[in-house]
Amino acid sequence: MLQNLSSLYRLIGYQFKDESLANQALTHRSKNKKHNERLEFLGDAILSMIIAEKLYHQFPNEDEGNLSLLRMYLVRGKTLTDMAQHFKLGEYMVFGIGELKSGGHKRARLLEDAFEALIGAIYLDSDLDTVKRCILNWYQDKLKNLSVEEHTKDPKSRLQEYLQGTIQMKPVYQVTNIEGDDHDQTFCVEVSLGSLDQTYQGKGKSRKAAEHQAAKTALDHVLPKKDN
Repeated sequence: MLQNLSSLYRLIGYQFKDESLANQALTHRSKNKKHNERLEFLGDAILSMIIAEKLYHQFPNEDEGNLSLLRMYLVRGKTLTDMAQHFKLGEYMVFGIGELKSGGHKRARLLEDAFEALIGAIYLDSDLDTVKRCILNWYQDKLKNLSVEEHTKDPKSRLQEYLQGTIQMKPVYQVTNIEGDDHDQTFCVEVSLGSLDQTYQGKGKSRKAAEHQAAKTALDHVLPKKDN
């Protein structure tokens, strides 16, 4: 049965022609065989491409490395969760009884997936230009206030410099777990700080992203506040 999604359409600024696509984007695999994972796969690629193109034109003097870090910030899990919560996607998502009882509508990863699936659904319901307008409208404030300096500092390099200057040792990164299916993996990484006998964790959709997150978490704890 199709949901009444008129209030969601107002929030996202898009009216679906084929409402079954919208409903599929909000359906978890625990509820139905026709769920949102394929749409999430499609939406993830579309979001990454559109954000990459926007950054390419917005920052014509930045190199590939900095553009990659800016894109990583804009498509990271927390940003997607914030977007999903802004659109109240959890209120529209459909789950099986078990997932519903366990609080699936509040789980960050499921909200991220639904947000990306919604992008995939809009693309299939319309075209690339339309979904591009939607995404850039949603990201308008984040793009306007995006700080190159803030988001292109390499946390791994900063952590290594700090440790070599204090204990003459390098941080050691180790993958502790890989979650999810082959096409949608989440890497869990732990960084060890040598003789400081401290470890910190990070997660990301690639090993590199997870290592950056682990390094950032470590820096948040070991650097004096004025330097971090």
